[in-house]
Amino acid sequence: MATTTPEDVGPGAPDDTAPDWSNTRAGVGDRVFLGISRAAAFTILVALAGVGVFLFVEGFDAFSLEPEAYAEGGGASTFLGYVGPLVFGTALAAVVALVIAVPLAIGIALFISHYAPKRLAGPIAYVMDLLAAVPSVVYGLWGGSALAGALKPVIGWLGDNLNWIPFFSAEKVAVNGRTMLTAAIVLAVMILPIIAAICREVFTRTPRLHEEAALALGATRWETIRYAVFPYARSGIVSAVMLGLGRALGETMAVAMVLPSSFLVTLSLIGESSPRTIAANIASNYKESTPQMQSLLIATGLVLFAFTFAVNFLARWIAGRSERRLAR
Repeated sequence: MATTTPEDVGPGAPDDTAPDWSNTRAGVGDRVFLGISRAAAFTILVALAGVGVFLFVEGFDAFSLEPEAYAEGGGASTFLGYVGPLVFGTALAAVVALVIAVPLAIGIALFISHYAPKRLAGPIAYVMDLLAAVPSVVYGLWGGSALAGALKPVIGWLGDNLNWIPFFSAEKVAVNGRTMLTAAIVLAVMILPIIAAICREVFTRTPRLHEEAALALGATRWETIRYAVFPYARSGIVSAVMLGLGRALGETMAVAMVLPSSFLVTLSLIGESSPRTIAANIASNYKESTPQMQSLLIATGLVLFAFTFAVNFLARWIAGRSERRLAR
């Protein structure tokens, strides 16, 4: 008869009843899935690094061109003088689009997730998701033909009554409605469904017990959203906003079709001349450019790539910080 020793029992004793998953079909599936996931993540990193290396190699010569090569950039004589107005125009259009889109997106997401009846919430969410599938060329056609004409009275009123604000002052107000404000509104419509969809999903995943506890303590519906939903969804909102910002920074055709841009730095949103964005500048000039100009355009693409990467990195850091605070 076998005897049981003290080493055979206790916390450190081997557990003969625990199943061994290493040789089962489930264990093999887990290892295969893990390998596929790692390969996919590694492929994304390789592709991202490949894009960065390509842009750097092809655009490296543009950093040391002759001053005459930068003359198109409003008389610029250096690469920084050429790309500076482009970065400014790109950031201005994207930031104004965010100012317009973010409040609307959060409001729509809250209405769908917490206020609208289920019969109404479903169709609204479906329509919002469909807006994300509309090609940017369609938005550009709509913005250049319909929206620009509809905004003419608004732009004229802003120039006459609010010209003391730098954003609405201009030496010559655009009479055709094709302004930075028009382009920003088009970008806002384009990024609105992305931000709204992500915020809606984050809001619906708020623990139900948190909301019920707030309501039980006498909080109104808005106070429940403010103190229970928003803190839980903060990191998701930041991620949604930054994802929309990345879309706005890289948008090409819609801006190029709406905005008659030039190489200048101005805060005016209603002027006849507006800052040019990097993506629209590449799309407008790349086809008929010389090899030297192509190198310069690729170098500006590298700047946009680095700028977008920095924005996404900052968003990930902010979202992670919010998650750590919430975990405490």
